[in-house]
Amino acid sequence: MHQPAPEPLPRVLHLAQPADGGVARVVRDLARAQLAAGLRVSVGCPDGGLAADLRELGADVRVWRAGRSPGPALPGEVRRLVRLIDEVRPELVHAHSSKAGLAARLAVRGRIPTVFQPHAWSFEAVGGITAVLALHWERWGARWADRVVCVSEAERATGVRAGVRASYAVVPNGVDPDRFTPVPAGVSRAALLPDTDPVAPLVVCVGRLCRQKGQDVLLRAWPDVLRALPDARLVLVGDGPDRDALRRRAHPRVHFTGAVADAVPWYRAADLVVLPSRWEGMALAPLEALACGRPVVLTDVDGARESLPPALTARCLVPAEDPAALAGAVAALLPDAPLRASLGEQGRRYVLSTHDVRHTAARVADLYRELLGTRPSMSSECRESIHS
Repeated sequence: MHQPAPEPLPRVLHLAQPADGGVARVVRDLARAQLAAGLRVSVGCPDGGLAADLRELGADVRVWRAGRSPGPALPGEVRRLVRLIDEVRPELVHAHSSKAGLAARLAVRGRIPTVFQPHAWSFEAVGGITAVLALHWERWGARWADRVVCVSEAERATGVRAGVRASYAVVPNGVDPDRFTPVPAGVSRAALLPDTDPVAPLVVCVGRLCRQKGQDVLLRAWPDVLRALPDARLVLVGDGPDRDALRRRAHPRVHFTGAVADAVPWYRAADLVVLPSRWEGMALAPLEALACGRPVVLTDVDGARESLPPALTARCLVPAEDPAALAGAVAALLPDAPLRASLGEQGRRYVLSTHDVRHTAARVADLYRELLGTRPSMSSECRESIHS
């Protein structure tokens, strides 16, 4: 007797803008896991590095022309998105970041199961009337998201306090522990910084050069670090809109790498990794650094405490926008190699247990299954593929 063809697995449409930095890494990791699990994965994003990576993975990539911030072009971006969704016909839409979340919810308006993942709230990124408008939209637009996925409990709490009444799920960010692995400190430093004393203390900051990531605060703290440790060197890894302004104020012992394809060598070369953010949901850079066995100093913004084992918070967290506290924490850790090694080891164990990207992908699979119902395509067979 002829057996009916199996029901096809669901098609998920990820929408991403911005298409770089942490958002791109999250989308790339989810697409890889979902493709391996047999889902049909489409992604709408601007053309560029993320689109190329996703095509290489085997995802169906649709170029969605959209700027990073809302503006007069928004109606046209939403119309293009409506056409894209009509072409793809997904069973579920997963929108990443405030801009994609804005456009996606306007385009879908609840007609398809919709997941919105802010990756840090839009109203924290702006000020004045723009912040008021962003908050008003997040409160209003929450009705068109079946789930709002926060990457930390702190990010969810920020949304609740702000009056964003939504059906929340918390799925912590994760990193690939097979890619982010430790090696002895400084082994790759000579190739990265050939003119630098290989035993001089090295601080590395990985992130987009922009106000959110707070590199300007670190540059204000750096003279105090040098007074305690005159041989210390600081490297800012990444590029962004604040590059020129940061270069103008930087001390001569600060090195700018520009955009890099892979930050792993810089994590491994570092004695200490610092991320002085003004706001986050849960930054990936500290998790990546800890997975590489490197200690971190972070500002106490959303997601930071959840990125660390409790034993590290006293030494590794400082208030945001406090150059003196930041300099004090850096200057205290840099000379103490045994302490740094211990903190790095504790941090890697914590990331392996709590922030493995495979756990993240499995929890997202559970969420999709819940939203799509009990259809066979998201049952145990798919879950087992994601876990493997």
